[in-house]
Amino acid sequence: MVIWIVFAVITTAIIASLLYPLASGRVRFSEGATDAARVYRDQLFELDRELLANEIGCNEYEYARAETARRLFKASEQKQEESRRLPHPHRWLRLAIAAFLPLASIGLYGLAGSPDMPSLPLQARLEDPGQDIAILVARTERHLASQPDDGRGWDVIAPIYLRAGRIADARSAYRNALRLLGPDIHRLGGLAEALMAEAQGSVDKETLDVLRQIVQLEPENPRARFYIALGSEQTGRTAEALMNFEALARLSPADAPWLPLVNQHIAANGGVPLIATGTADRRQTIEAMVTGLDAKLSESPDDLNGWLRLVRSYAVLNDRDRAAGALKRGLAAFPPAGEQGRQLLALARELGIATEGMAQ
Repeated sequence: MVIWIVFAVITTAIIASLLYPLASGRVRFSEGATDAARVYRDQLFELDRELLANEIGCNEYEYARAETARRLFKASEQKQEESRRLPHPHRWLRLAIAAFLPLASIGLYGLAGSPDMPSLPLQARLEDPGQDIAILVARTERHLASQPDDGRGWDVIAPIYLRAGRIADARSAYRNALRLLGPDIHRLGGLAEALMAEAQGSVDKETLDVLRQIVQLEPENPRARFYIALGSEQTGRTAEALMNFEALARLSPADAPWLPLVNQHIAANGGVPLIATGTADRRQTIEAMVTGLDAKLSESPDDLNGWLRLVRSYAVLNDRDRAAGALKRGLAAFPPAGEQGRQLLALARELGIATEGMAQ
């Protein structure tokens, strides 16, 4: 008796879930790409706030920005689907569903079901995996072990490995797929993503080679161009990074979700954002944080990283007078003849801030 009660509850839940969208006449599709892009932009803003508040170090900040940028680009490439209305079903259709499903399920169970049937052994489940992803992966792995030259198999399993966090397996699978099937935007992009995940956000020489192959196939690919520019920035080639970020900004649509991030990098490398980013409220919030950092340094001037952040922040806000003033105060705490003073002067030259009379 208990099993029939369970069946009745399950059947009722399934029928209700099917009839609800039919009754409302609407099926809602996820707008995940838009929401994700908004979330990642907010995360970038929060990272800036934490850096200004000295809550995270520079290395953690750079890694977090690179990882957030990767997710932002991935989210922006997903297709967005909007809500669409279905024609309102007739009453008889709902009644037919309510009557047919229980009868069909009972009949099917009577023919093929049995509560006493033992679980299938692993071998049987591998031969008939159904929709079990873990079994499908195991079956594909077994197939590839016996037929390692099946490029399609490697192409299918590589992104599954990547989503599951099996980075080394993903990298190997993407390489096999590229070797057997040839270069392709998605395969190269997946390989680059796996390599950067292994390097914790760093764009090394191997990753740059892959990114350049993507640009050869698709010259205006925004993700590849962004990470090529990021690689230049990470290795200290500021002028090259600025040129690449500005080129990407010019190629990007005005509403591209990655533009605020690109403009941040343009400003950080001494350039002027080509498209205004952020609202007036956000700018006011950033100015308030910078003012707080300024006050903190006035009380505790022996924080070199704080002075570096303050000078850069005023430059990003395009307030050159305050940037020069912050530089002068920083040099009072760290004289130009010392290593810390030379770092401040180097940053000023990088940002185009006049240093006349401060280098002595």
